[in-house]
Amino acid sequence: MYENFAELYAIIKATEKLEKAYVRDIISSSEYETECQKLIAHFKTLASTLKDTVPSIERFADTYKMDCPAAINRLVTSGVPATVEHRAAAATSATTSAAIVAECVQNFITAMDSLKLNMVAVDQVYPLLSDLSASLNRLGILPPDFEGKIKMKEWISRLARMGAADELTEQQARQLHFDLESSYNSFMAALPNAGT
Repeated sequence: MYENFAELYAIIKATEKLEKAYVRDIISSSEYETECQKLIAHFKTLASTLKDTVPSIERFADTYKMDCPAAINRLVTSGVPATVEHRAAAATSATTSAAIVAECVQNFITAMDSLKLNMVAVDQVYPLLSDLSASLNRLGILPPDFEGKIKMKEWISRLARMGAADELTEQQARQLHFDLESSYNSFMAALPNAGT
């Protein structure tokens, strides 16, 4: 039993040192991940063996005054290396951003196409520009002073002062289409290139 306790103690202490080394950038991410996975595997095997003797790892650490919060978090709470956690969070963030970018592109194209189809009544144009503005504002990679955001805000403000049945003049429709086109080009230029 004491031999198993010594093993458990050593795994927790080694994991704490490994976590600190990773945070201080003393070891590379790949070395950290490999070693951390080994320690987690050893820990899970040993913990299942000791589950009747040591029902709580936290209590074990307190009893032996280990003071290893990073190791307890990694071994008990998380169960995966920090690099794996961060990759999953980054992938979720990238997926969310990609979905918002796709929504912005869709809204740009829909608004431009509606003008080409001569849908120029305020109650037809306003919702499209409102959706576009909302999707642009949700995309965190665009600065607050982004050209498209400013132009859409101006157009929404202008349309809000008009009646629902009012229609854009031919000149206004051409100007709006031009503003949408230039904002779309700026938007595409502002997107980070793939792989960066």
